[in-house]
Amino acid sequence: MNQSFVNPCQLITCHQRSLRLRLHHYKFPSATPLSFAPPPLLQKGPKKGSQIKLFRVSRRRNIPMDPRRRLPKPSSPENHHLHPYSHPHQHRLHRRKSSSAVDHPAASPSPKASDALPLPLYLTNGIFFTLFFAVAYYLLHRWRDKIRSSTPLHVVTLSELAAIISLIASFIYLLGFFGIDFVQSFIARASHDAWDVEDDAVVNADRFILEEDHRLVPCPAAVVDRAVPPIPVPVERMMDHPTVISSEEDEEIVKSVVSGKIPSYSLESKLANCHRAASIRREAVQRITGRTLVGLPLNGFDYDSILGQCCEMPVGYVQIPVGIAGPLLLNGCEYSVPMATTEGCLVASTNRGCKAIYASGGATSIVLRDGMTRAPVVRFPTAKRASELKFFLEDPLNFDTLAVVFNKSSRFARFQGIRCSIAGRNLYIRFSCSTGDAMGMNMVSKGVQNVLEFLQNDFPDMDVIGISGNFCSDKKPAAVNWIEGRGKSVVCEAIITEEVVTKVLKTTVPALVELNMLKNLAGSAIAGALGGFNAHAANIVSAIFIATGQDPAQNIESSHCITMMEAVNDGKDIHVSVSMPSIEVGTVGGGTQLASQSACLNLLGVKGASQESPGSNSRLLATIVAGSVLAGELSLMSAIAAGQLVNSHMKYNRSSRDVSKVVSYEERKSIN
Repeated sequence: MNQSFVNPCQLITCHQRSLRLRLHHYKFPSATPLSFAPPPLLQKGPKKGSQIKLFRVSRRRNIPMDPRRRLPKPSSPENHHLHPYSHPHQHRLHRRKSSSAVDHPAASPSPKASDALPLPLYLTNGIFFTLFFAVAYYLLHRWRDKIRSSTPLHVVTLSELAAIISLIASFIYLLGFFGIDFVQSFIARASHDAWDVEDDAVVNADRFILEEDHRLVPCPAAVVDRAVPPIPVPVERMMDHPTVISSEEDEEIVKSVVSGKIPSYSLESKLANCHRAASIRREAVQRITGRTLVGLPLNGFDYDSILGQCCEMPVGYVQIPVGIAGPLLLNGCEYSVPMATTEGCLVASTNRGCKAIYASGGATSIVLRDGMTRAPVVRFPTAKRASELKFFLEDPLNFDTLAVVFNKSSRFARFQGIRCSIAGRNLYIRFSCSTGDAMGMNMVSKGVQNVLEFLQNDFPDMDVIGISGNFCSDKKPAAVNWIEGRGKSVVCEAIITEEVVTKVLKTTVPALVELNMLKNLAGSAIAGALGGFNAHAANIVSAIFIATGQDPAQNIESSHCITMMEAVNDGKDIHVSVSMPSIEVGTVGGGTQLASQSACLNLLGVKGASQESPGSNSRLLATIVAGSVLAGELSLMSAIAAGQLVNSHMKYNRSSRDVSKVVSYEERKSIN
């Protein structure tokens, strides 16, 4: 059975004292010592023969387990599968609780306030609204008459008693319909960490004691995020069964979507239940196309989190494995780099590059420039008028005026400058501004809109053709980004010693220098590459982008990179560098707010916006991307120079598993 362990330095300080206080409360049959040799990159100069010993003590069975692993939340529908390490009594409990969930994945929802009357929702709401205000008016009118006639208020007639009961009933309904869900949405968020503590008290998880730790460099501080994902289950369990419509009402909605009576995009607003809308849309798509979506998961995802933000008309989600490369020693700090990819060898290769960098003393990364761009295109009656606006915008005397107009769009947007280009009577205006910790496309677009409206007063004959005229240039290879930069312009360097090149990278310094010149420089020039003077920068950039919630399409300009390798120190060592002029990343907004992507940002210590120095988190993320690209370039070039590329891919990038048979197996199970 495979065993996995986390970095001891992240656990010893958190658990050692509490474990020693708790261990004597348990009666253990035995304690099995497990040991493993620490990886060479987790320590600097370990003592020969030193080991880290891990004692795992269980109440019933001696089973090795991940120290950070925790049993899933019992109430979650995705965690009803029994984990092999769970308690026998929990096994039976989980079976009873999960049987209905497995057989009927789309069970009917729990009763709500809107179920008070067997009427359509709008009629039920109308009745209780009318009842509430009518009886309130009646009671106020009656109490006013009693006060005028000096009649005691506690003396009520039968009609007044009925009115009071109706008022209370309608108030309870309205509170349940409008108030409870609103309050619970905040309670659920606030209690994100609370159930973690509760689970620790309910579930008797296995305990451990760390005896020795040789790691010298501390881990960088990061926000503690207790959102631990569920324990992995076999692929056969992760595959979704065919969608089962749980009620006649849902069946009618599916038929309406198929027939076109109800637009698919309006399901979320009509049902006010994003998961239910996705399930109904999924079934409608299968009926319309006549093809199954078995194998595409539906459950286990928070569809509310993407509504109006990340994706429209969802029918499920795609699973992409996330690997960890590192530690990457960058600017004196260590980073475990998350990479979401389906390409074999990529994480392993990048990890080898991180090992070489670590063994050589680390890398240095510098942000040269930080500014997002947007370039609208405007048209004038004549080229002369277009040139007049060009001179006006590029005049330094007008900079402050334009900055005031631009900066009022956001408290983080700060105008940096303008670069103009004319094509006939059309003027392309490339605005640049800093955007804090956001990637900033929307932010800069709002600022540009403000400036265009301001310019319309002095240039009424200006016709705004488009807010983007491709002089930005976004999500397209462009020389303007390669030369001027866009987003974060970063350079990262490291000196790899001859010993590391020989023992870790399995090649020589002269071979690397020659290959880089002929492949990355001369070869790319012959191919007419634009910003592609590298081995595979896009591989690492896209993997980190997907893992951390960046826009994957911006991998195009973010992967602009030139890799340089030069022999230094009398030809013994090699100086490696990557220059990347347009890394477009952010730590707030878009996909960074999703749970999985937010966890990966938290792993790097750049989750959310920096309160102390706005923009520092996104700049740090850009340097980590550049450092990871440096590691990936170093490892791949070494593999090519040593003739290992084909062999490694044949070993790690080929699968003998027939996925179609797994899906067919799931289909057969659903039929049976």
